[in-house]
Amino acid sequence: MAHQARSLLFLPIIVAGFSVLGGVYGNSVQAAIDDPDLDESGANVDVLGFTKFYSLVEQNFADRVNPDKAIYAGAIPGMTAALDPHTSFLDPRAYRTFLDDQKGHYFGVGMEVGPRSNKTVVIAPFPGSPAYRVGIRPGDVLVSINDKPTDNLNTTEIADLLKGPRDTAVKIVVSREGEPDYRTFTIVREEINRKSVPDGFFVGQGIGYIKVTGFEDDTSRGLEENLKRLGQDGLSGLILDLRGNPGGLLDEAVDVSGAFLQKGMTVVSAHGREYPPRTYTVRNGARGREYPIVVLVNQSSASAAEIVSGALQDHDRAWIMGETTFGKGLVQTVFPLASGTAIALTTAHFYTPSGRLIQRDYSHQSFYDYYAHKDGITRNVNDVKMTDSGRTVYGGGGITPDEEYKTPTLDPLEGELYRSYLFSFTRWYFSKHSSKLPAGWLPDQDVLESLHDYLVDHNVEFKETDFMIDQDWIKRQLTKEMYIYAFDVDASDKIFAKTDPEVKKAIESMPKAAALMANARKVMAKRRQ
Repeated sequence: MAHQARSLLFLPIIVAGFSVLGGVYGNSVQAAIDDPDLDESGANVDVLGFTKFYSLVEQNFADRVNPDKAIYAGAIPGMTAALDPHTSFLDPRAYRTFLDDQKGHYFGVGMEVGPRSNKTVVIAPFPGSPAYRVGIRPGDVLVSINDKPTDNLNTTEIADLLKGPRDTAVKIVVSREGEPDYRTFTIVREEINRKSVPDGFFVGQGIGYIKVTGFEDDTSRGLEENLKRLGQDGLSGLILDLRGNPGGLLDEAVDVSGAFLQKGMTVVSAHGREYPPRTYTVRNGARGREYPIVVLVNQSSASAAEIVSGALQDHDRAWIMGETTFGKGLVQTVFPLASGTAIALTTAHFYTPSGRLIQRDYSHQSFYDYYAHKDGITRNVNDVKMTDSGRTVYGGGGITPDEEYKTPTLDPLEGELYRSYLFSFTRWYFSKHSSKLPAGWLPDQDVLESLHDYLVDHNVEFKETDFMIDQDWIKRQLTKEMYIYAFDVDASDKIFAKTDPEVKKAIESMPKAAALMANARKVMAKRRQ
């Protein structure tokens, strides 16, 4: 099989292992292929034309030409950028990141870092990581790493400094809110392995909640472990959260789908000009899992997440709720090049079991508008298919949910708080109060008044009426931020999900998922008669 690669939609700086987001790829990287024989239909002319152009530049440019820079930093990236939004040139750093990401682990200190107020700060140390154990906390400003100041470094460069061989030490100097002196930590690097399926939990009577953050080597195994831990035989329903899931390994998407479908069912197919057509089917099957499922998706659910949601929708196995997904359904093959580089080249398209195209059209807009999802409703009215029970579904624009749930747009105050002030307030608050919070803690009126005064002191302009109207949103978001500091990211995610209005709506829609599944069984039974 050809091996597919994730494309470079965007790179969050996560020291636990960079994620090259937005695509589907196989379990290994395809070896470099030989150059095909060129016919006389024009390909030879193009190659000779480029060779002549390069020779002209090399002979006449004012300075000596660096071949690596001209080819690998100029010609190849320029060509890939002109093909489609997902074909990507991987420079040595990006290619190493891609290879690390396939393994799902790396060696480092285990924390997410990012920019805040022109400084690089710790967003969150991962639970149980070396950084967490030594006492690094969210909001710590990175001052130096191994005596190298961080002032002029971007987050990618800082992340590279934090990574390194197993059992090697790294010295990190930080400044912390409310403390006059710097803190110095010496941390021994370990293997960092973030779960792509955090521990699930119950959000209602017999209703389990499992979030899948990406599709990596451990995803299907993590899903199975979670279902067993929740007691799958006793589940009355399951919420599978794929919101913000950018994709990952194709095989894992097939196996996750197979956890809820019957053996032999189609999950996805791939077709391309030179790509051998292939259909991917369920290998093992659901093994008696008959409870209803609601799948949550949004505009950031892409690629492998769309394969799963599309397969469960086409087979009427799950009720899809949320927003229309991103619409990234391109197969990419990774070809290693010279100098430690590679190209992730689009070689085919993905289709759901009913035959609808997942990929959004990008031919009549800029790549910026494509990534920003400014095209509104993108489904192709000429790509009309039917689910197993005969429901109408459309292709060519991601996966359209069975039930739309639009996240309310942030008002100006919510936007300011979300971007930075909840984070900075939390850092300030715990510089003056104990970070030891009791289980189940929620911010009370005193905390909200402290936030209000903090905003006033920092000259944040807002309407008093907005602060009152936004109280529920503020409490929930502030709880999420403060749990990261007082407990850890996992505890924060858990309390955030349990108070999520969309999760509550999914619980209310569980009967719809049950009715959908029951109706599909009846229809299929009649067809077999």
